[in-house]
Amino acid sequence: MSSSTLILSILFAVVLIGLPFPSSATNLHVINFRSPGLYPEGLTWDPSEQHFIVGSLHSRTIHSVSDAGVVHSLITDLELPENATILGLAVDSTNRRLFATIHCLPPLLPFSALAAYDLRSGGRRIFLSNLPSLPGDDQEITRDVANDVAIDYNGNAYVTNSAKNFIWKVNRDGVATIFSRSPLFNSQPVAEDADETFRDCGLNGILYNSKGYLLVVQSNTGKMFKVDEDSGTARLVLLNGDLVAADGMARRRRDGTVVVVSQKKLWLLKSQDSWSEGVIYDEIELDVEGFPTAVTVAGQDRVYVLYGRVMEGIRGSYKDGEVREWFGIEEVSSEKENGEDKIWVYVLIGLGFAYFCFWRFQMKRLITNMDKKTS
Repeated sequence: MSSSTLILSILFAVVLIGLPFPSSATNLHVINFRSPGLYPEGLTWDPSEQHFIVGSLHSRTIHSVSDAGVVHSLITDLELPENATILGLAVDSTNRRLFATIHCLPPLLPFSALAAYDLRSGGRRIFLSNLPSLPGDDQEITRDVANDVAIDYNGNAYVTNSAKNFIWKVNRDGVATIFSRSPLFNSQPVAEDADETFRDCGLNGILYNSKGYLLVVQSNTGKMFKVDEDSGTARLVLLNGDLVAADGMARRRRDGTVVVVSQKKLWLLKSQDSWSEGVIYDEIELDVEGFPTAVTVAGQDRVYVLYGRVMEGIRGSYKDGEVREWFGIEEVSSEKENGEDKIWVYVLIGLGFAYFCFWRFQMKRLITNMDKKTS
């Protein structure tokens, strides 16, 4: 082999080594963490501290979970009603605040609120805002259910009411108002395949987009809505399928992909027109027994699902009569996306090899021409 061919071969090998081969789906991150009787429903990621944050079904506590499964008590708020449930969670990274929706299940007295905690001071509570009911509503007949929460860049919070199909807004000072009561939220029929668990659950997961709107999913209809940040006006997002039993949702930063979790599956969605329309391009089956309720996007845009076994905790259907001690946070990956990544890697390899062959041919011609001139 000539010296020029050897050099090109080395360069080609270096290029191949540097290509970003996708990781195998078998290397997905699984976190098992122990906290007896916790039964967490909410999950979020704190990018500053690099840990997950989970709520609790009855304990009035919020915990951090490391990527190794180490659990620490982050907040204990004994001023909340005893046995209150902490549902949605969201971190305001700019102002270092943690927001949590609080709800009381029967037979407790009706209670729906949003709490804000200062993460800079070890979890000091900033405010606890009672969320207003609609005028004339009888909470004894149908109580409000404060479910999920999203934060905009000004520190305002938006909370879904799953029982009454409207959205609250709580400003950064804790002042709560009813933000959006769009008739569209009550215009869609309940999906035929909606089971009893979600049949009465309306607006649920919510996220904020910096372009000036919110996206919110509705569990019992499987629909998604786009809600204007200023007016509260809602539009139905046209999708190629329904997200029946949709619960939590999150958004990947690198490509804007929206992920929506349900008890049975995780959906991945994209849009090319700021969510006038969207496409469900992958569905990933989940562990039904784990009863997944929340999804978050952690470091490197990795998607994680929470297995909090919430229905077991609500029904008291404990195995062997004892509360569960172990719960899970698991990374979820799209095989379709991994397949697309592999195709691009093979394309790059092919281009690199073609480039190598072309240069080898050119070098051979150059050397031949130089030999002719010399002789």
